[in-house]
Amino acid sequence: MVMPKDQSQKQIMDAWRTFVGQMGQSLISLEKDIDEASQMTSICTDEWCEATEHVIDELSNALFSISEPRWSTDEDSKKIKELKKKVHDLYANYRSVYEKVKETC
Repeated sequence: MVMPKDQSQKQIMDAWRTFVGQMGQSLISLEKDIDEASQMTSICTDEWCEATEHVIDELSNALFSISEPRWSTDEDSKKIKELKKKVHDLYANYRSVYEKVKETC
């Protein structure tokens, strides 16, 4: 027999892992967009740059405000740390593209 507390913990962890996984997918998608922009600098308009920076800020804020459930594993903690590093690296890559575009204007 499954105890209600155990079932609730499982549901919370499943939802939390889904959320974290979707954050990771969002970072991958954004990374592809930034890589594409680095190849075709005409994509990086002021509006694109502002929107991209806004999305990075939102993802960063969300990632750094996630609290880990007490039932999370070391693997869960590692995943969050990896995503935080990825968003940091993504921002650095974005800034590099942004600076490159501004030099050509």
